[in-house]
Amino acid sequence: MALRRREALILGAVAVAAAATGFLAGPLLLNRGRATSSALAAASFTDLWGKPRQLSEWRGRILVVNFWATWCPPCREEIPMLMTVRDKYASNGVEIVGIAIDLASKVQEFSNTVKISYPILLADGGGLDLVRKLGNSAGGLPYTVFVDREGEVGKSKLGALSQSELEGLLGEMLRS
Repeated sequence: MALRRREALILGAVAVAAAATGFLAGPLLLNRGRATSSALAAASFTDLWGKPRQLSEWRGRILVVNFWATWCPPCREEIPMLMTVRDKYASNGVEIVGIAIDLASKVQEFSNTVKISYPILLADGGGLDLVRKLGNSAGGLPYTVFVDREGEVGKSKLGALSQSELEGLLGEMLRS
């Protein structure tokens, strides 16, 4: 009989500890989106001409922020699709922004060859740290983050997007 009482007390203590953890950690987890949004908003980049740029320039638009590199085959393969989707949705307030985590000279050469039609920015050495702050713990590429018109980070995807997947996500964002 004493053993059951001891088990009940232990279970009760575990339940209280779990509730306290949820009470304390819950708000932190709910604010995670804001933390990632602020990390992205605070990040500085340069464009291909060396001009400092920030994503706040496109505030009020839906942003598809695509982290990529020239040495990444899936990244290179999805660029023509991103250009097509940009052309299709630009009139709806959608902008694609590519953020290259690569050498400026290689990005410039690739961009000129492919004739990338959307803004390309260069991440400094902290580019991989930024994608990790945005939820990509593996640091893999391509990595795409969706930002609403208020600058809040919504969904993200590690790996190449298909056109139907991208258009589906944009459709959801345009309806909300």
